[in-house]
Amino acid sequence: MVNLSENRTPPRTDFYYFMSKTNLYGNALVPASLLIGGAISGNKEMRQNAAYVASSSVLSYGAVLLIKKLLKRPRPFRGNYRIIPVYIAGDYSFPSGHSSSAVSTATSLSIAYPKWYVIAPAALWAGSVAYSRMYLGLHYPSDVATGSLMGAGTAVYLNTIRNRVQ
Repeated sequence: MVNLSENRTPPRTDFYYFMSKTNLYGNALVPASLLIGGAISGNKEMRQNAAYVASSSVLSYGAVLLIKKLLKRPRPFRGNYRIIPVYIAGDYSFPSGHSSSAVSTATSLSIAYPKWYVIAPAALWAGSVAYSRMYLGLHYPSDVATGSLMGAGTAVYLNTIRNRVQ
């Protein structure tokens, strides 16, 4: 963590700040695009996949918020003066909500559309969002790992439920 903070460069910082900000848009635009595409084409499966992807991300993020309020782990920059955040994030650190929702969106999208050209960019995007949280000085590696596991777990769990219902 300290090494990341002390060795930032403006181009990498700009890139990871941008990737961190794409989280909100990715989590909203992916299911919205599926919903719109399914409505235009009359594809019921695509509309159902939109609900699955959106539900996975929302459920995962909701669980993160609950755990953050219960555990109240301070952000890394609050405990180590050598870690300088790129910006000051609110609330608590554990687990990472960005990591959870990005990995949940990417995993659920990859489960719904198991093609390499969906999986590879989704994984690259989610991994970049998750890494950005450490690079920016806002999360510990354990925050990111736990958030990522929660996101993937939520997507897999909801897919299991979805398969039982169908």
